[in-house]
Amino acid sequence: MIVALVLLSAFLHAGWNALLRVEPDKDRGLVGAIIVASLFAIVIAGVRWGAGAVPFATGEALVWTLAAGVAEAIYFTTLAKALELGRLGAVYTVSRGGAVLVVWPVSMVVFSELVTVLSATGSGLVMLGLGLSSIGGTQGGTQRHREGIAWAAVCAVSIAGYHLAYKAALLAGGNPSATFAVSLSLSAVICAVRIGRAGRRTLVEVVRARAARVTLMGIVCGGSFLILMEALARGGSGFVLTLRNTSVLFAAALAFTIGEKPSRTELIGAVFVAGGAVLMSL
Repeated sequence: MIVALVLLSAFLHAGWNALLRVEPDKDRGLVGAIIVASLFAIVIAGVRWGAGAVPFATGEALVWTLAAGVAEAIYFTTLAKALELGRLGAVYTVSRGGAVLVVWPVSMVVFSELVTVLSATGSGLVMLGLGLSSIGGTQGGTQRHREGIAWAAVCAVSIAGYHLAYKAALLAGGNPSATFAVSLSLSAVICAVRIGRAGRRTLVEVVRARAARVTLMGIVCGGSFLILMEALARGGSGFVLTLRNTSVLFAAALAFTIGEKPSRTELIGAVFVAGGAVLMSL
């Protein structure tokens, strides 16, 4: 069940990243999508609350939820910047794969998740895949694309941050849907404040001009994260994040559908990252 949830979440996650890649105004478009996703998550959390689910059993769960929201705001900001400058396949592989290398050791220390021969081998494959994707993504690329890869590396750290904060919130008694609704709403507020008054005026124009795309991106984004939260509530943080990184294969395939042509090295790197993630999850 967990594997199916994670793989579905992975596909949806790669899908909304592809939608963001073709969005002309990535920063404002993403903020609009986050707002839509927040409203979607609030409705789901409200329904579960009405059905008797306790949103937060402890104050600690709420604190970790707010920390996740801050990390997510950083994630959305750096992701938009990375995809504005770099190609989908390389940016996605570096950001997602890099997060694994942060989450696994922290999960072992903080959440007592075990390291095995398979997980250690998988970690090595992920590192190799990241190296290949980075090399393939920068060779023959423009300066803009190389800067995009650098932003993807920063994005990876923020992904690890919100993922670990989510797991801590769930362990402290946070309900999956309520945790996500509060954290995402906080990140939406932070991002809306960050873009300033002029940015918010542009955001309104972007939403009016491309309402269907922004709405679809928001719903797919929200659905991806809500499914991830359910998987996190049932499985280890290192296991869930690494298995979810099979999404790099979905991203590589979607790159072709939006007109990009990943290099052979990038594709091989994506395969290594996905393969390593599978080994780490066994």
